[in-house]
Amino acid sequence: MHKLGRSHRDKVQQFMTITGASEKAALQALKASDWHLEGAFDFFYSQPQIKSYPDTKHLEELYNRYKDPYTDMILVDGITLLCNDIQVDPQDIVMLVLSWHMKASTMCEYSKQEFFTGLQALGIDSLVKFRERIPFMRSELKDEQKFGEIYNFAFGWAKEKGQKSLALDTAIGMWQLLFAEKQWPLVDHWCQFLQARHNKAISRDTWSQLLEFARTVDTSLSNYDAEGAWPYLIDEFVEYLNENGIISNAQSMTDWSQK
Repeated sequence: MHKLGRSHRDKVQQFMTITGASEKAALQALKASDWHLEGAFDFFYSQPQIKSYPDTKHLEELYNRYKDPYTDMILVDGITLLCNDIQVDPQDIVMLVLSWHMKASTMCEYSKQEFFTGLQALGIDSLVKFRERIPFMRSELKDEQKFGEIYNFAFGWAKEKGQKSLALDTAIGMWQLLFAEKQWPLVDHWCQFLQARHNKAISRDTWSQLLEFARTVDTSLSNYDAEGAWPYLIDEFVEYLNENGIISNAQSMTDWSQK
């Protein structure tokens, strides 16, 4: 780098600081863009093969920024600061996707290993890269297989430690968050039914089977099989819909498969 003029050296340093890239990658991107920083950023982010693996030193710096002062974990205050830094609401579903990448065991906390695992998988070691990966994380929700994995991950992530079931209020909040993304016209009726008739914690079986029900049974219930192996709660929900005349109005709703 000593052969470069001062302005070029400054640009290389600036580029490395912002992106976390290696000197070699910075030089390649800047030369390809005729030393225009904005063009170099575009080049760098459109060339995944020249991205360096996340720098452990930078990961350590990020982790220490958010780590709780009294325990070796990132807790609520650290996550709130992270959300401010990446300009995302803490209630945004992208935080669930991030936690899925981290394989986080509990909502609102990340161990050091979980934090490193997730960021390395996403190729993140700077706040700029963090913000740059948010659209990608949102796009993963549109992938049917990944959505299913994120949906099933959410059950274990959201439940209280040591509990086998998910508290009803938490389950309803998670369903409203997830089904706002993968629209299911009956989600509000399902939540109302649970509050009126069930009022108990939700089992893992009910949680996972509901997604299957939403994906495969149309909103008019014309292909619902009463003899199928649905959990009793889903069978009761179908009875509730019929008793309350909700299904007669469902014909005009958009079918899941059209989403």
